[in-house]
Amino acid sequence: MTTLVAERKHPRVSESRTEETLFDAPGPRGRRRIRIATTLATLALIALAAFVIRQFAAHGQLSADQWRVYTLAPICRYLLTGAVNTLLVTAVAAALAFPLGGVFALMRLTRNALPRVFSRLCTELLRATPLLLLLYLFLFGLPRLGIGLPPFWQLVIPIALTNAAVIAELVRAGVAALDPGQGEAAASLGLTRWQSMRYVVLPQAIRRLVPALVSQLVRLLKDSTLGYVVSFLELLHRAQVLGEYEHTLLSAYLVTAAVFIVVNASLAKTADVLERRL
Repeated sequence: MTTLVAERKHPRVSESRTEETLFDAPGPRGRRRIRIATTLATLALIALAAFVIRQFAAHGQLSADQWRVYTLAPICRYLLTGAVNTLLVTAVAAALAFPLGGVFALMRLTRNALPRVFSRLCTELLRATPLLLLLYLFLFGLPRLGIGLPPFWQLVIPIALTNAAVIAELVRAGVAALDPGQGEAAASLGLTRWQSMRYVVLPQAIRRLVPALVSQLVRLLKDSTLGYVVSFLELLHRAQVLGEYEHTLLSAYLVTAAVFIVVNASLAKTADVLERRL
């Protein structure tokens, strides 16, 4: 009992014990080899980075002229608008994908054969279809049917559909991974199947899936970079246009990469905080 209480208070202790059970701790020789391999890999990465920087400098890619353009207010506003468009696409696609994925997951978990088969067909079809192909279908296929959508929705809807299928599988797998005793205990209290799912099973499954769902939000953000397909000027597309116009492609892409790294790192940190709190 004391061990269980300690593991509940200190989950890191439980995780370390599990790792020790699954894997043998390396001995002195093994630890020495790990340190040597880590040092060599670090030195190799530093050497590669130095070589790349030297090549950039030799070709004038690191000169002040390549970066002075980003000190101009119009250029900053231009890129900032692209960043806002990227975040807007991510937010709207997430607002559509997460509820739709939850609905697909609940349909997969029902005992009624018709919605279960329909949900499975939809999720498997959307997961198997490349997002780029789906974008082309919305770009070229819908106008032939007389359906015209703005570029924003031509980008958002395919992203939401493909991610909804992945979210549905995440939620279904999270529910299936729970101890069946949770549902049995709820049934013993007189709850119906859907009451048990709503008040007992889903809250526990979603709590465990928070890191995976935040990671899916990162994927949504990266999927927004396909805006060039439908001529939507999100951040990466604007950086490409700016780089071609100012002849600063490399610096434009590096600035864009830095923005994406900061945003994705913030989302990863948010996932860690939520995981600890939940």
